[in-house]
Amino acid sequence: MSDRTEAMKAYLLGLQERICTALENEDGRARFVEDAWERPAGGGGRTRVIGDGALIEKGGVNFSHVFGSNLPPSASAHRPELAGRGFQAMGVSLVIHPQNPHVPTSHANVRLFSAEKEGEEPVWWFGGGFDLTPYYANEEDCVHWHTVARDACAPFGADVYPRFKAWCDRYFHLKHRNEPRGIGGLFFDDLNQWDFDTSFAFVRAIGDAYIDAYLPIVQRRKNTPFSERQREFQAFRRGRYVEFNLVYDRGTLFGLQSGGRTESILMSLPPHVRWGYDWKPEPGSEEARLTEYFLTDRDWLIEQA
Repeated sequence: MSDRTEAMKAYLLGLQERICTALENEDGRARFVEDAWERPAGGGGRTRVIGDGALIEKGGVNFSHVFGSNLPPSASAHRPELAGRGFQAMGVSLVIHPQNPHVPTSHANVRLFSAEKEGEEPVWWFGGGFDLTPYYANEEDCVHWHTVARDACAPFGADVYPRFKAWCDRYFHLKHRNEPRGIGGLFFDDLNQWDFDTSFAFVRAIGDAYIDAYLPIVQRRKNTPFSERQREFQAFRRGRYVEFNLVYDRGTLFGLQSGGRTESILMSLPPHVRWGYDWKPEPGSEEARLTEYFLTDRDWLIEQA
């Protein structure tokens, strides 16, 4: 590996360690179980999963570094000129599904991709971001989440947060439901607009911001009492999460198309979920307010200015 990819790998392994420690401390009961694996076609990873905790019903914080001789279709769809090249991909991807429906599900990832061809310079790009999926949402939490996202982007230009916030809203959108998956955050891909060192610094800023964005929300909501009815609503909304990940998510598709480890790829799916035929929340209820008010691609920071 080059010095660049070595530095990224070292950062990612350290990030995985720091996030796991913070989440274990917040849960107070459950511990991550580690599963190191190798990919027959090249590479491997370090899957860490947690579940049945005081806070976390199911979660995973995964590191992977895979390589191969031919780009999967999901990776070359937006760059057809790179089809047929070899590749390296490394990243940390995480999803946390708390038991309490007042604590949102969170997702984050940061990654580096390199398309390689003998005799030519590698074509590299970064991707990542983080997004929040509440069930019983609070304005305070939405503003905090987006404030941390904006502040992480600020040193890299005033246009970065608005651009990647809007990209997140577009990306995490269930077209067949015509609704967002959650309240968004940041999403970026194909990032090579800056030089490598600046791009790498930006990715580190986003990776490091995740815990600052998520833990204060967890701490505010994790002791909120909840009912079985609210758990049932959480299960219905988790169904939307499953639909997005299996139909649209580029990371899931890349993992499956590249012969990745299925258990690690599908770690993102919640443990309990349900679908009801044409199920709708009661008008005027808290459940109805989620989609009518919160899941509308709002600009939370302008509204609170």
